[in-house]
Amino acid sequence: MTLIGRTRARGIETLSLDSADTRNALSAALVGGLAAALTDCAKDADVRAVVLTHTGNTFCAGADLRDPPHPDALVGLLRQIVELRKPVVARVTGHVRAGGLGLLAACDIAAGSADSSFAFTEVRIGVAPAVISLPVIPRTDPRALARYYLTGERFDAAEAARVGLLTASGDDVDAVLEPILDGLRRASPQGLAETKQLLTTRVLEALDRDAADLTALSARLFSSAQAREGMTAFLERRDPSWVL
Repeated sequence: MTLIGRTRARGIETLSLDSADTRNALSAALVGGLAAALTDCAKDADVRAVVLTHTGNTFCAGADLRDPPHPDALVGLLRQIVELRKPVVARVTGHVRAGGLGLLAACDIAAGSADSSFAFTEVRIGVAPAVISLPVIPRTDPRALARYYLTGERFDAAEAARVGLLTASGDDVDAVLEPILDGLRRASPQGLAETKQLLTTRVLEALDRDAADLTALSARLFSSAQAREGMTAFLERRDPSWVL
């Protein structure tokens, strides 16, 4: 089954997360499929930039609790987006949760529709936003991030833009993206590649410095008793035992 849709228009390759029945959760298969598609884009000189979008009402619901990717695979995917020598632009018209925000932060530019919603929900199932912090922390307002990491609260597209998770938002996300994609089409491939390298230095430093420790933290937390309770409660659609 194909989990990544692909179309191209005037040098812009659009990759669509296409597992709407799982809310585009990060399964091992979806992570592998997206990594393969990005590898193809990297090799194709006719691809000027990549748009990462989705089918269904959810950009990405985070890790697939029934078929999670290995933490190393998720780190590899985030690094691949950041290191790709072509801009990657996120196009969001729905919900983004937990690990999906890591994908969003790894992209160079991100646009969302006004009715999109966002939440770091890890604390509510007994874990932490460990691996996704690699791109999120360098690109997001630290005071806002403390609030949303610690509470798991949902916030809207305007707030996501204010704190740095989105570049821009609007009622019509394609209207928001139109001048952005026009600008990318007018830029030289070399200019884009070298400018992206300048912009991603801090994220790559975080990947090099912290990836091993955060991968270990993720593995430890997901194997804990509280995480088992949190994930079971989520799948059973009930409150976990610690809710007051």
